[in-house]
Amino acid sequence: MKKNFLICRGFLLTCILLITTLPGLSGAADTLTKIRENQVITFAYLQAAPFSYTNEDNRVNGYSIDLCLKIAAAVKKELKLPNLKIQYLSVDSVSRFSSIMEGKADIECGATTNTAERRTRVSFTIPHFFSSVRMIVKKNKGIRNWQDLKGKTIVTTKNATTLELVNARSNVRALNIKLLEGQDHEVSFHMVEQEQADAFAMDDILLYSLRAKAKNPEEFIVVGDPLSVEPYSLMLRKDDAAFKNLVDREMMRLITEGEFEKLYKDWFTKPISNKQMNLAMPMGFLLRDSIRFPSDKTAD
Repeated sequence: MKKNFLICRGFLLTCILLITTLPGLSGAADTLTKIRENQVITFAYLQAAPFSYTNEDNRVNGYSIDLCLKIAAAVKKELKLPNLKIQYLSVDSVSRFSSIMEGKADIECGATTNTAERRTRVSFTIPHFFSSVRMIVKKNKGIRNWQDLKGKTIVTTKNATTLELVNARSNVRALNIKLLEGQDHEVSFHMVEQEQADAFAMDDILLYSLRAKAKNPEEFIVVGDPLSVEPYSLMLRKDDAAFKNLVDREMMRLITEGEFEKLYKDWFTKPISNKQMNLAMPMGFLLRDSIRFPSDKTAD
């Protein structure tokens, strides 16, 4: 009897050990414990200026990065880690999700839309920006709205929420659009530059940023009635309450103490990127209303 008990007990302990080491389960999802043990917090970022990008000195920069740095400071204080290090993980529009879900990064600091479907797989904090889906085209193409795309080629970025919106508009208006997908935003824009596509549909702020960085910005124009509203939020692992609560508290502090609005003004109303780019984009009413009544559950 005793021998059977010991065998069962050993089997049970082995099962518990296996469960707690499987990716995505509670043991692996405890971000604060992982950060405390490694003394490192990892930011996932993609090339999506002005939210996240590498500058001329190959340093990771951006509005979302600055928000994440504030969160890292709050983690450092909470965990009493004076030597907390920050690591950066470069991702694209597809790998940004797996980087969080698989624990390769602790927080994604970019331009990711918070949707109900995505909240079944990951968590988000309070939105830090609202964008709308439009398109960028060359001025000389004569494209000014979606109906002008009939029979033409349009590109969007892989795994972006834009894909379904463009398909829906094409079907409703019988536009017979040929749809291509770029690996990232810069690849998609390059396809318009090289006239491999007639238009690039994406969140308007990203389009304005790509145009501002182009060799000849005056050749391009952002056009089209808005197809949707896109609330951007920092992305976290799902079912990790302790870390999410800390992130939400820090976002609330930034909002209530005025630091959030200051960061917004620095990135969207003043020259950035070695003074070469100024988006001249005051805070819109959607974001201003959102920070009056902050919530991580946005309308879909």
